[in-house]
Amino acid sequence: MKRTKVKDCLSQTEPKENILVKGWIRTKRDSKEFSFIEINDGSSLKNLQVIADINLSNYEDIKKLVTGSALAVKGLLTPSPGKGQQWELVAHHVDIIGLAPSNYPLQKKRHTDEFLRTIAHLRPRTNKYGAMFRIRSELAWQIHSFFHQQGFQYIHTPIITGSDCEGAGELFQITTLDIANGNKLQADFSDDFFGKEAFLSVSGQLAAEMFALSLGEVYTFGPTFRAENSNTRRHAAEFWMVEPEMAFYDLNETMTLAENFIRTITNEIMKNCYDDIQLFARFVDKQLNDTLNTLIQKNFERIPYEEAVQLLKASGKQFEYEISSGNDLQAEHERYLTEEYFKKPVIVYNYPKTIKPFYMRLNDDHTTVAAMDILVPHIGEIIGGSQREERYDILLKRMKETGIQTDNYSWYLDSRSFGSVPHSGFGLGFERFLMLLTGVQNIRDVIPFPRTPKQLLF
Repeated sequence: MKRTKVKDCLSQTEPKENILVKGWIRTKRDSKEFSFIEINDGSSLKNLQVIADINLSNYEDIKKLVTGSALAVKGLLTPSPGKGQQWELVAHHVDIIGLAPSNYPLQKKRHTDEFLRTIAHLRPRTNKYGAMFRIRSELAWQIHSFFHQQGFQYIHTPIITGSDCEGAGELFQITTLDIANGNKLQADFSDDFFGKEAFLSVSGQLAAEMFALSLGEVYTFGPTFRAENSNTRRHAAEFWMVEPEMAFYDLNETMTLAENFIRTITNEIMKNCYDDIQLFARFVDKQLNDTLNTLIQKNFERIPYEEAVQLLKASGKQFEYEISSGNDLQAEHERYLTEEYFKKPVIVYNYPKTIKPFYMRLNDDHTTVAAMDILVPHIGEIIGGSQREERYDILLKRMKETGIQTDNYSWYLDSRSFGSVPHSGFGLGFERFLMLLTGVQNIRDVIPFPRTPKQLLF
């Protein structure tokens, strides 16, 4: 007999016989002749009420069940006379699949996020985290759908790399050398698996560029890793990045694509995950609907970096971090621009070359690069992108200026010698987008099993 999901039961338009539902008990209350069981299979924010009566052969066993136990219920889906639910399932047969103990840690009361991180293997069974991870699934699907409709090709870039895309050195080194028994890493890696130093990738951008220079418009979407010893709410050691790369795009075209990307996907998530989004709007961020509607309805402001610095200096606000030309903007600066001054998303572009990576195209003023960051309320930077440096001589000079070891990038330089063209791209932090869509303030709460300094649970 085919199983029916809870969400499909709740969307029925007429009663239906012989329904089979499988799921976990969320809550349960008993009377002398009936048990009222709220069951959920993870497909919906709302539970399905099951009515189990004394005529069931295993009713005494059913009465002993507690929250967290797994059931298979067959019966009649019928309109509910009670308040709060349209349908209920009158059980004709109940199979007890898996028992939960009386000390099952998820009870009806609300639990703190800090507590739930300690039981991350169970937290998807709560309303909040069930909603979070349904939204995460839908968001991934919408990202693929957006680029597919735009004619992009999806490519898989390496997770193991010999290159440091950002040039920051915050890389996880990987090795097959027996370090535990005294074979410490040395400058000579000839005996290691790859015969050279190897790392987990911080970005798929450089590889994606190569494919953009062949296929035109491509994107990569996968896990990246950064050995940044930071315990802030916005950083994790393992996270996912969306990185499109486009041949023949300049910076303005890239900003337009990125803005359309944010607006389109936000709109789709609000439509397709309405109930789940409203949970966060009610209990996490009262301003969430306004924030998301702003993303959809308002054009993003575009300002050069120097203008942003002058606006911040003229604000009269006391910031923790000093505002000065030549320094990168901090989260507090970004949030002031989006939440207080413009009251909408802002794209800051043409940053000083001294604070940006080697691959960004040098502008004609020789002091700035064609870089852009999209800043959004409550998060700050959500997208970073640039027009890439397509000129061989200038790229080589920039690599030397920033201390890049060019021996590991011969292939990257080589691409500028064979039909090089202007091209651009950007990177979106997938988890930061989830934080924006839900109002959640800690990145640990949008990742199934977060990896952070000194934390490697599950």
